[in-house]
Amino acid sequence: MNIKEDFEKAYEKPGMAIWTSKEPPKELADLIENGKIKPCKVIDIGCGEGFYSIYLAKKGFDVLGIDISEKAIKYAKENAKKENINIRFIAMDIFDLPKLNEKFDFVLEWAIMHHIKFEDRKEYVKIINNILNEKGKYFSTCFNIQSTMFGGAGKKIRKIPENARALLGEEVYFSSLEELNELFNPYFKIIESKLFKKTDGGKTNTLNYLFMEKI
Repeated sequence: MNIKEDFEKAYEKPGMAIWTSKEPPKELADLIENGKIKPCKVIDIGCGEGFYSIYLAKKGFDVLGIDISEKAIKYAKENAKKENINIRFIAMDIFDLPKLNEKFDFVLEWAIMHHIKFEDRKEYVKIINNILNEKGKYFSTCFNIQSTMFGGAGKKIRKIPENARALLGEEVYFSSLEELNELFNPYFKIIESKLFKKTDGGKTNTLNYLFMEKI
């Protein structure tokens, strides 16, 4: 099984993916409401069913949402149509982003990095840097290594139990804040780097938060 198949299974039905939320996360909303990110051209990477893209479009952003899952993109288009909002949604792999031949002012990447293998991350970060305009902003969140899910704190690669694989895939990659700072530093000025807690399905997880600007 590959990651595309994993995500197609996760989106077998609308709302089935356990990370799907109709409301934007507080951390994103705070950046917008506090004016740290103003309306601009944004790409929502791993947009899922499109609800964060819809939130941004309602705030005046020019939004492109991408996701590896064709089912997720189908739902996203339907959700935007229900809201009578014009958003571009494209089914594509993150490593195909250069094919867009476009530049953006803001990259939103919510809870995607922990699905990217460690050996592929440098290439991915270079791609993100290249699709951003000068002084473009990048907001990235992912699971911190202190998180206790799937076998406890401290393990960098964790296998997902078979009963949850249809929702989450086969394994997840956990990172420390320090190693992410090291990954991003050659390409971005890190404006804010911290840990935060998020509760999903009754369980609280520790995540990394990095808000950055292209160098």
